[in-house]
Amino acid sequence: MENLNEKLIVTESPHIRSGNTTSGIMLDVIIALMPALIAGVVIFGYRAATLAVVCVSASVFFEWLWCKIVKKPSSIGDYSAAVTGLLLAMNLPVTMPFWMAIIGAFFAIVIVKQFFGGIGHNFMNPALAARAFLLTSWAQAMTTWVAPFSKVGADAVTQATPLAQLAQSVDAVSTATSVSAETVQLPSYLDLFFGTTGGCIGETCAFALLIGAIYLLAKKVISIKIPATYIITVAALTFVFGGKDGLFTGDALYHILSGGLMLGAFFMATDYVTTPYTPKGQIVFGIGCGVLTAVIRLWGGYPEGVSYSILLMNVASPLIDRYTAPKRFGAFKEMKEGGKNA
Repeated sequence: MENLNEKLIVTESPHIRSGNTTSGIMLDVIIALMPALIAGVVIFGYRAATLAVVCVSASVFFEWLWCKIVKKPSSIGDYSAAVTGLLLAMNLPVTMPFWMAIIGAFFAIVIVKQFFGGIGHNFMNPALAARAFLLTSWAQAMTTWVAPFSKVGADAVTQATPLAQLAQSVDAVSTATSVSAETVQLPSYLDLFFGTTGGCIGETCAFALLIGAIYLLAKKVISIKIPATYIITVAALTFVFGGKDGLFTGDALYHILSGGLMLGAFFMATDYVTTPYTPKGQIVFGIGCGVLTAVIRLWGGYPEGVSYSILLMNVASPLIDRYTAPKRFGAFKEMKEGGKNA
């Protein structure tokens, strides 16, 4: 009996561990983003690849530098910084100056992530927070869109995003008697599906994003709960409340394929750290993102709403977890007994 007791080792939970690692999950995300990046390079040119390299390199460098300064073990091997840099690049226009992209990477890694304790402790998605910061700081650079397959440079042909074109068309139809819904030219469903529209590098091609999403779902890296509830909520609300002047404002499919909804729903709203961990909480999170996105798109002054919606729901995630977490067995009884003893 004494020999058995000597071999008994008690450790803290969890006692059952999966084979998943942070680096493995991050590599899967990088692989899943490759179709969208390739599509961005094909549509917007080689500068899209260069901008992605700049964002990833800057993010990894700032991660390494911070660990060096605070004398912590280097965490660049978990590839989380590389994922942040790649997602940041996906949320930028191809014309974005490199120095602005580097500042965005610094903000994402140092300010949003490392200031709060590093991976697992940041309260909002670093790449989306950096996008919001850059949009606030350099709005013109962040809203200059190049037309598909045009040369990037001083003589580049610019084109508004589908959602911006939609907002402009609604204004034109509602204010000018000579303009009708039939005369307004908007990108077709095929243009939206294959990404031949203006927009950020990684958000225009729904086809490429779906390939990556299927990969993540098949590998069980993400759950379908948040993306499904997010997309369905946007579709339902835009269909019910968006009909105006016969345009696509009430077209659910148009809203699903436009803007950053597909990129946000599958690649950023599913972030482990900044989203609820309970199944019920994930559904609430997805619905909340959908409601905010629809409200901003239909009634806000900004044609897109994905980034701000996810960031706002990131802040609400701890509260959602608090009210959707399952009750611990015997917890209520213990609380009552504790109150009596007090």
